[in-house]
Amino acid sequence: MRCQAVLHLAVVIVVVITWLITINSLDIQKKARHILGFNVKDRITPKFKTATTIPEPKCSLSGVCPPDHFSLRISSGAANVVGPKICFDGKIIMSHVLNNVGPGLNIVVLNGENGIMEKYGYLNMEIGNPEDVLAYLKEIKPGMIVLVASFDDVATKMTKEMTEVFVSMGSTLIKSVKPRDSWVFAGRAGAENRSLFEKRAVNDEKTNIYESWPEMVEVGGCLPRTQTEGHTP
Repeated sequence: MRCQAVLHLAVVIVVVITWLITINSLDIQKKARHILGFNVKDRITPKFKTATTIPEPKCSLSGVCPPDHFSLRISSGAANVVGPKICFDGKIIMSHVLNNVGPGLNIVVLNGENGIMEKYGYLNMEIGNPEDVLAYLKEIKPGMIVLVASFDDVATKMTKEMTEVFVSMGSTLIKSVKPRDSWVFAGRAGAENRSLFEKRAVNDEKTNIYESWPEMVEVGGCLPRTQTEGHTP
């Protein structure tokens, strides 16, 4: 009997010790999780930060334009084979691929404040009526943004009156454009300030890269929005 009692007491002692060890172990794990800064729920369903959308450049520019500017890229035609391309604020408006370009002056007219397109098309400078071309140019309202790209030839029926309209938009090269020259331009109707977006390639047999045609020219960058009267930038 005495031996059974001693054995029973020993079993009870072992159970108690095991229970104490288990409790201490759980407490130690809980403290460790608190020290390391995570819990079981965190490990099962980790929290992720919401990704921030980063603005991307438009019209293949190298950087993003400021909020008060429009992005643009204008490419002239290559000889009389590949048509020009006009991109504005991330949208290609005219191009050879879109099949909406033609010989002469490829032109896009947009609202200078909000960038909404008013009209686009091409003015045929070979078989078009010069009076109709001039009337079209004079109808462009002050403050409107004007994007122009040459294709084929723009000088055949170019008149002094037409060049004066482009000068009033900020062009400094239009009076020098000769037959088969490549020319691109971005200006503002009625601004009369020199445009920073204009380029010309001269038709010269010594330097032409397309036999009787000069190289393609291109301009791109950030064009400021038209400021309303009384607005302080």
